[in-house]
Amino acid sequence: MAETREFQAEVKQLLHLMIHSLYSNKEIFLRELISNASDATDKLRFEALKDDSLLEGDAEYKVEIDVDKAARTLVIRDNGIGMTAEEVIGNLGTIANSGTRKFLEALSGDEKKDSQMIGQFGVGFYSSFIVADKVSVLTRKAGAGEAVRWVSSGEGSYEIESAGSAPRGTEITLHLREGEDEFLDLTRLRHIIHKYSEHLSLPVRLAKPAGEDGSSPGYDIVNQGKALWARPKGEIKDEEYHDLYRQLSYDPAEPLAWAHNKVEGNLEYTSLLYIPSQPPFDLWDRDSRRGLKLYVQRVFIMDDAEKLLPAYLRFVRGVIDSNDLPLNVSRELLQSNKVIDRIRAASVKRVLDLLAGLAKNEPEKYETFYKAFGPVIKEGVVEDADNRDKLLELLRFHSTRSGDDARVSLAEYVGRMADGQEEIYYVTAENLKTAKASPHLEAFASRDIEVLLLTDRVDEWMINALPEFDGHKLKSVVRGDIDLSDLVKDPKAEGEKARVEALFKALTEKLETVLEEKVASVRVSQRLTESPSCLVVAEQAMSRHLEQLLRQAGENIPSSKPILEINPQHPLLERMRDTADGAEFDDLAHLLYEQAVLAEGSQLDDPASFVKRLNRLIFAGQAAAQ
Repeated sequence: MAETREFQAEVKQLLHLMIHSLYSNKEIFLRELISNASDATDKLRFEALKDDSLLEGDAEYKVEIDVDKAARTLVIRDNGIGMTAEEVIGNLGTIANSGTRKFLEALSGDEKKDSQMIGQFGVGFYSSFIVADKVSVLTRKAGAGEAVRWVSSGEGSYEIESAGSAPRGTEITLHLREGEDEFLDLTRLRHIIHKYSEHLSLPVRLAKPAGEDGSSPGYDIVNQGKALWARPKGEIKDEEYHDLYRQLSYDPAEPLAWAHNKVEGNLEYTSLLYIPSQPPFDLWDRDSRRGLKLYVQRVFIMDDAEKLLPAYLRFVRGVIDSNDLPLNVSRELLQSNKVIDRIRAASVKRVLDLLAGLAKNEPEKYETFYKAFGPVIKEGVVEDADNRDKLLELLRFHSTRSGDDARVSLAEYVGRMADGQEEIYYVTAENLKTAKASPHLEAFASRDIEVLLLTDRVDEWMINALPEFDGHKLKSVVRGDIDLSDLVKDPKAEGEKARVEALFKALTEKLETVLEEKVASVRVSQRLTESPSCLVVAEQAMSRHLEQLLRQAGENIPSSKPILEINPQHPLLERMRDTADGAEFDDLAHLLYEQAVLAEGSQLDDPASFVKRLNRLIFAGQAAAQ
């Protein structure tokens, strides 16, 4: 005779939430029920070590799933430890073991729509009511003689009764709601089982109907039954690693490298981390879901566990399988878990060591990696102070001594610095062509001093967090005053510099007057050998390239006035020194400034005026020639 019992108040509240809330991922219920079934077999496996009679002659652990489309039922069955009547009441009708109260207390705002939270407090069984309007549980405890049946529609009460004889374990029957037909489709179920239970240590069998050829109905094993990462590395072929990578990443290309490690001792976990060969489409969307797949005891817990790796390693794909985390771990618990912190630190080290090994032993592969992910690695220089030294060793840059396809490390740059050179010089630009054509490089080229060419959008941000390397400060060739006379070893250099500045003092003052709305000052340049002019900023000021990037990003950056440097050896400056004040001088002065703007890769504020000014000077020159 069935006995009707009321759910505790918190369970009623939870069931109402399950039935009437729209969860972001309904299929999660199947993960929870299969996970519970796996737990039940694990418990029996442990108990049977002490009393093998509990196995009742059946030591083949399994999970079976049946579908009845006509009856609209889905059955999940295991031959695990099972439950007594008291355990059924305690587990399914109260908050004693489910953690329902804590689950409800944790819910707020949009979290009510996050089905990932179901697994956090052991309330996974109740997720059945997301898709079912009636749930029946038939269970028999291993070693007990009588089974128990539990039935509820989730409305506030349940029925429980003795069910006589039944196989050992637990059978859950879900009567699906209208509109949940996808969970009666064998192909859809196979996909879900494969996604969440591919690497369980016991087989998950999905019922198959009788074939058209007259074959009998039966079961297909959907999962492999053993996680690849749980197998010894010596038994795994490269092709198997590649197959798992494609399954994890949906990337048809082969990975560049991977690291497979099993950690034992105070902390036990296995990690399998892959370095892709090409970037995903959303690499630069820092808000997109990212991270590794997290398993606990080979039970899939979550995709994109971002806490396991920092944002600058978001391109890494792989798996972490821990024995030291609870099966009901959630994203919220991951945020403040010391085990996760240790796993994260070790995983970062393994990825960086893997990349360092590529850079040292397989430079062609590392070049492939760096072309795809180099700018992302630079984010780590800013964000990860603990690993900054390792990250600096991984950085590569174009330079005035490298070809278009070659890059140099900071260590290589330092190793070939000029005698007497104390600083690492660099220039930032929109692209490599603009950087190489920068007039700021002329004095360095004439003295054979290497300059790094920084063309990634992240470089301006990174370089501000990188004041020095190996004791050498990094200095922009477009900031502050540049004096390379110490590297020339010419005792007359200082005297010549002073003489030229005095000779051109009147001209610089006239230029400052004409260009007072555009430049902060005008001075004789030590940078230029060919170009007539260039623009620089003060030592501590924001670079003009960074200003441009921020404006492109929508930031309201106030305009700043640069310093105009002029080349006293250029014929244009000689002509201007002899030109009296007037319209021609004004045109030449503005042309000098506008040439400098274009040379740095920036856009003119008024291109039309530039064209008119240039035409006037051309016509004036032709008239003078006649």
